[in-house]
Amino acid sequence: MALPDNFLWGGATAANQTEGGALAGGRGLANIDMMPCGPDRKKVAAGTMEMLEWQEDYYYPAKEAIDMYNHYMEDIQLFAEMGFKVYRMSLSWSRIFPNGDDEQPNEEGLAFYEAIFKELRKHGIEPLVTIAHFDVPLNLIKNYGSWRNRQLIDLYARYARTVLTRYKGLVNYWLTINEINILLHQPFVGGGIVFQEGENHEEVKYQAAHHQLVASALATQIAHEIDPKNQVGCMLAGGNNYPYTCRPEDYQEAINRDREGYFFIDVQARGKYPNYALKRFERENLNIVMTEEDLDILASAPVDFVSFSYYSSRTVSAHPEDYEHTTGNIFGTIKNPHLPSTEWGWQIDPLGLRNSLNQMYDRYQKPLFIVENGLGAVDVPDSEGFIDDEYRIDYIRQHIQAFKDAVEIDGIELLGYTTWGCVDLIAASTGQMSKRYGFIHVDRDDEGNGTMARTKKKSFYWYQQVIASNGEDLSSRNLPIPVKTAVE
Repeated sequence: MALPDNFLWGGATAANQTEGGALAGGRGLANIDMMPCGPDRKKVAAGTMEMLEWQEDYYYPAKEAIDMYNHYMEDIQLFAEMGFKVYRMSLSWSRIFPNGDDEQPNEEGLAFYEAIFKELRKHGIEPLVTIAHFDVPLNLIKNYGSWRNRQLIDLYARYARTVLTRYKGLVNYWLTINEINILLHQPFVGGGIVFQEGENHEEVKYQAAHHQLVASALATQIAHEIDPKNQVGCMLAGGNNYPYTCRPEDYQEAINRDREGYFFIDVQARGKYPNYALKRFERENLNIVMTEEDLDILASAPVDFVSFSYYSSRTVSAHPEDYEHTTGNIFGTIKNPHLPSTEWGWQIDPLGLRNSLNQMYDRYQKPLFIVENGLGAVDVPDSEGFIDDEYRIDYIRQHIQAFKDAVEIDGIELLGYTTWGCVDLIAASTGQMSKRYGFIHVDRDDEGNGTMARTKKKSFYWYQQVIASNGEDLSSRNLPIPVKTAVE
């Protein structure tokens, strides 16, 4: 079993990390726009009302990002040159509904994305579109309390119906909410949640999660109603948990930590809450308001496929205080002594990707889609400006081989693979440009300086070869790299 001929090779980005144009074309502000580059980014990510205004002392990278708002035609041309079959991107909710509760959508925003989809189609690239990728209009945070408020279900559903109707025939693959389980770990990033004094944080997070799950099911229902050809997926921040030792309590802790993420996908893929989640709500006295109508909606619209991001596995213990921890994992993890780490402390585990694919396929028996995977690294150009990023090639090569093994040996049904940050973008965790993922270099630094010029890295030509061979040629020897590539 080789990869199918229609396997969807491509790359992935998010509007808030690439688009810029924060105040252009009638767009409103969103939660991610308020996150500065630098040490205070974590303070904002923790959710504080006083930080929901731009401060003069901060640099806000999402305001301009890499200016794909004005460079999208150039970027799509480069994606086409690499041979992309699919491009995963997101819509900015506040570009379509600037305040989130507007009576009418912003036509200029709708037209902007329509032009992108038509340009992608012109080059034979299938759009894979995330409806909400960490974007919540600022007005919905300030005046509604964001996803804690069940009114957001209807506001999101109206937004989803608007874009699903407008882009019928242009987009066939949709994701409802990006990395939905991030809501539990970074509530402001994942859901625009700002906690109020005296609140039970766990109850607020799981109530917000319930509203997101119902909204996701409504979007899936609407998508199928508008166009039966639509394929709708959920999206998990993936990576399985290893027990640090073979002590039974460590193994149990790994099961519990896996369930924190799978909880969301269990609901979206199966249409109902798993018993372990309901028992937790009962045990911890979490009063999660669910109506019978909510449960009927969840049951009526399971997703068509399961998508996920994968950067690293995680290692856990019932006694985490006994071990050294890594510095770069958003979920918090014990350092695995058997794995190397990136410059930002993420541990590299290609076999973990194969393990994750098997776990999820065994659990859901639905097609899977790897929609984020990549290496964040500092790229240093040579004397002529060329970036020889063999380290990135090596990382992605190992992960491609891992998912090929999952398909060819284990029989996993895999729709496609989109590398994260196919063009350099601002990092979600740090706001930095120096943490680069792309096959295409963007002349932009951590302070916002640079020309925005795009140039091809060595990995550009390697990925072009990988796609052309449908994953059969993973070698980086004898790549057809033009001598003057760095200054094209």
